[in-house]
Amino acid sequence: MKNPSQILVIDDEKSNREALTLLLQSAGYQVRAAGSGEEALTILQQTPFEIVITDLFLPGVSGIDILKQVKNDSPYTNVIVITGQASAETAVEAMKAGAFDYITKPFNFEKLKVQIAKAMEKSRLVAENLYLRQQLRGKYKFDNIIGNSSAMQQVFARMERIVHTDSTILILGDSGTGKELVAKAIHYNGARKDKPFMAINCGAIPAELLESELFGHVRGSFTGAIADKPGKFELANNGTIFLDEIGTMPHHLQMKLLRVLQEHEIERVGSGKKIKLNVRVISATNADLEDEVKLGNFREDLYYRLNVIPIHLPPVRDRREDIPLLARHFLQSSCKSMNRPLMTISAEAMKSLQNYDWPGNVREMENVLERTVALTEHETIDVSDLPPNITAQSALDEAAGVNCPRVSADGVNMPATIETIERSMIREAMDLAGGVKARAASLLSINRTTLVEKIKRLKLDF
Repeated sequence: MKNPSQILVIDDEKSNREALTLLLQSAGYQVRAAGSGEEALTILQQTPFEIVITDLFLPGVSGIDILKQVKNDSPYTNVIVITGQASAETAVEAMKAGAFDYITKPFNFEKLKVQIAKAMEKSRLVAENLYLRQQLRGKYKFDNIIGNSSAMQQVFARMERIVHTDSTILILGDSGTGKELVAKAIHYNGARKDKPFMAINCGAIPAELLESELFGHVRGSFTGAIADKPGKFELANNGTIFLDEIGTMPHHLQMKLLRVLQEHEIERVGSGKKIKLNVRVISATNADLEDEVKLGNFREDLYYRLNVIPIHLPPVRDRREDIPLLARHFLQSSCKSMNRPLMTISAEAMKSLQNYDWPGNVREMENVLERTVALTEHETIDVSDLPPNITAQSALDEAAGVNCPRVSADGVNMPATIETIERSMIREAMDLAGGVKARAASLLSINRTTLVEKIKRLKLDF
């Protein structure tokens, strides 16, 4: 916002206009003046102001007209209305139209200065809030989610279709695939973008505290409840709440959450008072909720309430064509944060990144690139700069899965190497067996149960 301390004074009486202008200038403000509503609108089109002080009753374009135009064009500008024809009706009309305050002639200048100071503070807070929200929307634009693969294009297409709805969303994907990033992108690109976004990790909070965090509590409802406290649902009213790791939610809270989704109201812990809310719910899990329902760990009715629109985020290993894009993105980000010139990645190092399975997905890749940038002195990242568990896969691939990598003076990550060998052999066996686990186990000379345990431990998708 330009000229942050400027005030526009609008009054058709020259003596009043000049007197108020001089008083405000003597108080240290930069002041411009207009003798009519028409002149004021022309000035406002050219220059932003924090405060507009206008006479309510002007010939032609009235003070109310100016007020409405200012609130439409510049939400951070506050308008103080002055009139010598005080009445309850005009006061109510001005306040309803968005006036910051309403004073009558003759006015006390010291009181006016107090009102101006309060209006200035509010204007700056609103402008800062708008700036921060613009930054958030820029940060969480769809094109900031990296991926050109067909799997990610399907994700983007679904996000585009649902972003302007209020439907409940369930984001599914392995740990580190970016579920919260997708939730924020949906919120900050939708109709609720100017309203709160509240996130809570249901698996990171002890069960006895989670209910209070979600729904709030009243004073005295339990030991330590020394004051009333709103929960995340109340704080997210008219916005979005993101429930991460929803599969870990205790059974008794699942029932309470189901009622919230059905009735659109909550009760604070220790209170019987119902509070109506308008909150969009986006939840996420890396668990198979259908299996959890079959096992009795998750309510079936809640699952269907949450799973209105599912979004499946693929693991990095299933979209290897995106790995160069992701790697270069994190490389650029790390170099910028460390004030280093932009580094490059050699073709051999990139091949190693693409051959690695990334069990920690995007989050693991971000950490690996940050660590590599921090520890690499030269400007090109080579294979030798990458962690051993990443280069082991490439070594095995080059050896056609037969020869083990040699132990060098720097050592070798034996557990990671063994995991890599197991992944490669299981994939080949499953391909040869047409996906039949019993046949694949036979090809590997192991029991079917052993194969199933290895597939689960290695987080393979079969």
